[in-house]
This record gives sequence, structure tokens and C-alpha cells, in this order.
Amino acid sequence: MAQDVAALCAQEGWNPAVIVGHSAGGAVALDIANQMMSPRGHAPLVIGINAALGEFPGIAGLLFPLMAKALAAVPFTARLFSGASANPERIKALIASTGSELNQQGLDLYRRLVADRDHVDGTLLMMAQWKLQPLLDQLGTYPGTVRFIVGEKDATVPPTVSLGVAQKMQDATVTNLPELGHLAHEERPKEVAVLITELFKQHEAAQRPN
Repeated sequence: MAQDVAALCAQEGWNPAVIVGHSAGGAVALDIANQMMSPRGHAPLVIGINAALGEFPGIAGLLFPLMAKALAAVPFTARLFSGASANPERIKALIASTGSELNQQGLDLYRRLVADRDHVDGTLLMMAQWKLQPLLDQLGTYPGTVRFIVGEKDATVPPTVSLGVAQKMQDATVTNLPELGHLAHEERPKEVAVLITELFKQHEAAQRPN
């Protein structure tokens, strides 16, 4: 995914100054920025919102990818999942399990998303091919700037994941958002948008010569 996005940017002549990624998108954003790194170490600022930068612990780390591969290989899996999971009450329970609270409009949009068989099929394929360790092994020497935004109530990616990764990196910080969960940017979009803008402005100011 990172290679495809980086290739698209190169083809179109896009040179992003900042890349924002949520959850698994945080890992993809880092990988994209790493491919855009210049010989002098300059890369787009990466902002990860509840970035999924931790492997599943123990036996889950072995079983989850295998289960995803098995499901992705079975015909009609996406259709069965979509039909069973698009129930409004199940969607509400699913969102609550992330530590976030969405309004009815947000819940309705997720119901539509889960009911999309192509989306579910794509998600299963992504999970089946998810190999995070090579990226994690490089984070200690990553020379770019990373800013993590973390919902303190995130029940999907523990807040300690971003904190632990930031401590290993050369230039990374964590901003905590109390009372928000994994979908923090959907719970309070304006607040998170303002924070992203401020982090970008601070980064730009720090890059200017004195």
C-alpha cells in the first residue's frame, strides 16, 4: 500500500509536507514517508492518530494473520460478514468496543461501511498480508519527525503503544486527548483538525533557518 501511494505521488508530482494516518494508516504513513526520504534525511512530517504500531502479542500474533488468510480465501466470506455485522445494534457495540462514542450519523455511516462487501473483502486481504515487524525494526533509526495523537480511552490500540514507539524514535512526541477513544478524530473532528494544523505549523517553524 505504501509503495502504491508513494508511486502515485511521484507520478503526479506531489510532494506532501505532512502525511496523516489513523490506526493501520499510521504505519502506512510512516512507510510512505520513509520512501520519500531525501539523502539528507528530510521527509514529510508524519502525524499518527492512534497509530497501530504494535504486533499482536503471543499466540494472537500467529493466529490472526492465518485466520485472515483463511477467511479471505473462502468465497462469500465478505458477504456473510457484511450481512451479519450491519445490524445497527452490532455496529453500536462494535464502535463502543473501540472506546469511542459516535453520534447516530456516525453509527449510520459505519453501518454502510460494514455492509460494503468490497470494503470487508479488502480489509481481510490487508490483514492477511500485514507484516509490521520490518517497519518496527527501522523506527529507531528513522530520521524524520513524527507526532502521535492518542485518545486516552482507546480500547483498540493501547495508548502505551504510541508512547513506547515515540521513546524509541529520534524525533517523536505524543499528544494525549483525554476522554477520546480509537476514533478520536470522528468524535471531535474540529478539535483534532486544529491540533493537526498546530503540529504542522510548529514543525514548519522548526524547519526554518534562524
